[in-house]
Amino acid sequence: MSCIAASSRRASPSLSRANEWSEVGLVLRRFATPCRDVARASERARAETSMSTDVNAPPAKASAILLKAAETAATVSIWIVLSAGVILFNKYILSVYGFPFPIALTMIHMSFCSMLAFVLVRVAKVVPGASMSKETYVQKITPIAALFALSLWCSNSAYIYLSVAFIQMLKAMSPVVVFAISCGVGIETYSHAMMANMAVITLGVMIASYGELNFNAFGFLVQCVAIVAESFRIVSVQILLGKANLKLNSITTLYYVSPACFVFLTVPFVFLELPKLAYGLEISHSVHASAGILLGNAFTAFLLNVAIYLLIGRTSALSLNVAGVVKDWILIGISALIFEAPVTTTQIIGYLIAFGGVCYYNYAKLTAQQKAAVEATQASVELKEPLAPGKGDTQA
Repeated sequence: MSCIAASSRRASPSLSRANEWSEVGLVLRRFATPCRDVARASERARAETSMSTDVNAPPAKASAILLKAAETAATVSIWIVLSAGVILFNKYILSVYGFPFPIALTMIHMSFCSMLAFVLVRVAKVVPGASMSKETYVQKITPIAALFALSLWCSNSAYIYLSVAFIQMLKAMSPVVVFAISCGVGIETYSHAMMANMAVITLGVMIASYGELNFNAFGFLVQCVAIVAESFRIVSVQILLGKANLKLNSITTLYYVSPACFVFLTVPFVFLELPKLAYGLEISHSVHASAGILLGNAFTAFLLNVAIYLLIGRTSALSLNVAGVVKDWILIGISALIFEAPVTTTQIIGYLIAFGGVCYYNYAKLTAQQKAAVEATQASVELKEPLAPGKGDTQA
């Protein structure tokens, strides 16, 4: 017993010292917790200060800002000129110059643009290409090329029967068709407000059609087919290329889509236009003169795609929509003067109604996209944000 008591007396000092050290550690940990909180708060304050400093940083030099604005304005102006020029050039060749072969004209565009796109993507490697397997090409690109071929064929054919001004007015129906198809396949949400806006656009186009003096039923039907085919192509691009995570710019689109589009166009060309060309029917100019005009037209179409490639990234989607509106009004005015196509007051009133609906549609789409982008940014910031002070700390 005395041995046990002696050993307990010897052990008691060590146990008491251990208890003292544990109490000291507990006090230190409790003291360290608010210190860590203060440190984290100061780090966040420094981060916010640095961000505010970046936001309030002095702007770039005025000369650099003006230079960038001038470059953007020049690029947009070039796009408007080329876009309007291609349409007026096609109208001239098909209905004035004496080459009423829309399929052949489209095939010339596709072959010429395919060759130049191949040079830019594969030879010069100025434009980066996209890695794509044969299976992906057949499943994703081929349907888009078929719709693109039908759209180009019908839209170019309409220039033979309708005026450029009236065709531009009919194209205001494109958002209506795209919205209807998108709701049908489930990539767009139906709303009464958007449907009312589509009704306004449709009413405006109907009024503009009623006011057309040189109305042609077949040309009207062909242009409607072109609008439907183009709308299906737009929706197909969102579905097929979006799921495959393929992002094609205007040049790579020519590189991949134009050859398949050319192949699809050969079928109607063989049956509808090749016999007339083989026997020299409906050709009022020499082969050499026609070749020069057609190559110039194809080169203008290719320059338009280059302008689109340069324009993307230099300006916003809103600027592109505004530029498109300006282009439409310029086309209506210039085509009425050049081709002496009358534009009635009824057509102007109808197009103004449709124009207002299209502007609202573009505004609603841009607002929705900006809202989705802001929400995605906020979600990513919340995921990266550190834990709040005190969370994750454990008390000893």
